[in-house]
Amino acid sequence: MPRSPRLGLLDDPDFGRLFAATALGQLGDRIVFLTLPLVAIATLHADEFQVGLLTATTTAGSLLVGLPAGAWVDRMRKRSVLIGTDLLRAAALLTIPLAWWADLLGIRLLYAVALLHGVLTVFFDVAHVSYLPQLVGRGNLVEGNAKLSAVRSVTGIGGPAVAGPLVGLVGAPATLLAGSAGMALSGLLAATIRRREEQPKTMSEQPRLGTEIMEGLRFVLHRPALRAIMFSDALFNLSLVMYQTMLLVFLERTMDLGPLGIGLVLSGMGCGALLGASTATTLARRVGQCPVIWLATLVTCPLTVLMPLARPGWTLYAGAVGLAALSLGGVVRVVAQSSLQQSLTPDRLLGRMAATARFVSSGGVPLGGLPGGASGAAFGATGTLWIGASGMTLSAVPTLLWWRAARGRPSCGCSRPSGSGGGTRSVSCPVCAGRP
Repeated sequence: MPRSPRLGLLDDPDFGRLFAATALGQLGDRIVFLTLPLVAIATLHADEFQVGLLTATTTAGSLLVGLPAGAWVDRMRKRSVLIGTDLLRAAALLTIPLAWWADLLGIRLLYAVALLHGVLTVFFDVAHVSYLPQLVGRGNLVEGNAKLSAVRSVTGIGGPAVAGPLVGLVGAPATLLAGSAGMALSGLLAATIRRREEQPKTMSEQPRLGTEIMEGLRFVLHRPALRAIMFSDALFNLSLVMYQTMLLVFLERTMDLGPLGIGLVLSGMGCGALLGASTATTLARRVGQCPVIWLATLVTCPLTVLMPLARPGWTLYAGAVGLAALSLGGVVRVVAQSSLQQSLTPDRLLGRMAATARFVSSGGVPLGGLPGGASGAAFGATGTLWIGASGMTLSAVPTLLWWRAARGRPSCGCSRPSGSGGGTRSVSCPVCAGRP
């Protein structure tokens, strides 16, 4: 039966289930994103360095299991990984409100839960990226990524809008119950997807884990497009985590906002992300799938300086606009580059490609939390926001340099027959040129 042009992939029942599961899981994740630091800041009265250390432990999973996660996921059915990691993350988060009610909650338990949650998130994200091409087909990747980004954007609005009032009403630890419930429901809904993947090879049929990890690493590093995206992401994520580490501190202690006000500001970021998701496909088609990757960063990231320039009053609204612009550009960039990465990678390497890219691009995130906290202690939250904004803007440089060097030749490493000569010649890759 043909799909409805208006609904597109949402007319596919299995994609619809993945879409709904993503909505619930992302809603839970957005609640956790706001609430977990507030547990440290408002409930445990952590200082700036402890907040930075919490950010580091939350994101340390990329360093600890980033590379082997891809090889492990490639050996398993991705749907099963999505279900298992969602349910385990829900259980881990549940320990925080239980410990709070038992008067046992401390900063060390918070670090431990954040670390476990981050490790499980690595496996979830790698499996999610690897599963989409198998579920929707490579011809539908841009549409699939755009629709999933749209639902993430909606939850980016709804998550803080729900979490802020809940924190004010029942406290930050109890609010994590909502985050835990969202992830549990996401895992249960993913279990209803009917389409089954092929049975992976048995352990005896597969090469050594180290061999598979190196194969994925070589694949990414030897392709200019994948390599440039990875290094741009590394600088962007390092700078973003420094920015985010001090953002909540800035909003609560400098701008004197309560949980509701913080939730409203972060909901504005979700509005920007939703606009980015709704325009990402059109922009990629009109501007070009590759140019839009670096243009989105250069156009939107400089506006993040509006937040450290803000003072209590109307300038806070300008700062919120800057955050919304950051989210808009981030979604446009991620939709374009995720589709490019997936389209250039064979099925058997999707997990390792995603894990390798995540390991390198997000490996600096835990390191960013520590200097973010140290910078906050040395220069204050405002100074750290300036540093983060500058780094995010400069992150466009690797992809811009790759795109300039690749114009007029096969920038993703592919080549096409020259015709009568029987050899190959340099031509613009249709993918890199942004043409269908």
